Amino acid sequence: MIIEKIINNNVVSAFDENHREVVIMGRGIAFKKRPGDVVDDKKIEKVFILDSRDEVGKFTELLKSLPLEHLEVSADIIDYAKQVMSGRLSQSIYITLTDHINFAIDRKKHGMIFHNALIQEVRSFYPSEYLIGEYAISLIQRRLGIEFPVDEAASIAMHFVNAEYNTGMSDTMNITTLIKEVLDIVEAEMHTNLNELGLYYSRFVTHLKFLAQRLFTGQMLDCKEEDFIDMIIRMYPAEYACSKKIGDYIEKRYGQTITKEELSYLTVHIRRIQPNVKD
Repeated sequence: MIIEKIINNNVVSAFDENHREVVIMGRGIAFKKRPGDVVDDKKIEKVFILDSRDEVGKFTELLKSLPLEHLEVSADIIDYAKQVMSGRLSQSIYITLTDHINFAIDRKKHGMIFHNALIQEVRSFYPSEYLIGEYAISLIQRRLGIEFPVDEAASIAMHFVNAEYNTGMSDTMNITTLIKEVLDIVEAEMHTNLNELGLYYSRFVTHLKFLAQRLFTGQMLDCKEEDFIDMIIRMYPAEYACSKKIGDYIEKRYGQTITKEELSYLTVHIRRIQPNVKD
């Protein structure tokens, strides 16, 4: 590969055999090198392939003054996540997580520790991502000697949620908050305590994740299956009334209207999630 730009002594950008611009990391890989020189393959430790030249530009700008150790630990966390997660991660995770970890380390060194108000929700709704966050803070402690509270595991987890669902941090926070709010409404309206370890609870939370994602991206289901909707309303009037409460709350709180089809699917999940219900 031919060097396109020197980012710093340990990072260069280059074009690979498929003519994609990539970012290459390796200790001393740019030492005494210039644009146009051949990359020393023996010094390559990691090749970053991002989704667009715009992302390559953002990543290289971030790396200009970034300590190599911060980039290495971030890359290793992402590699671990790719091994344990089933879905594809947006390549922007290299930008967002690396920037976050670098900033978090800087904050910690200056004694600024922030509480993550959504830690319980993240732990409950995104258990796999939260475990990656725990792995991340453990790896940072081992590699860099910096100890973070568990709040940081939740913050790191949210970056993987972003990369998994291809949402921004603001939408991810709204989605997480909305799931908690909906569950609270269900418990209050149906006079029940939900079993967080139950299979139907897990399915309901998954449904709410995608419902919230559709809500905040303006992609509500609305194929107008009136016969199906009418049947659900007749079969489960109490659960449908609960769904209507949720719809009214969402419209008031977020200014978004939930379609009747979305309400009907909510109704089915609310029915299934209740203890001692057999359909």
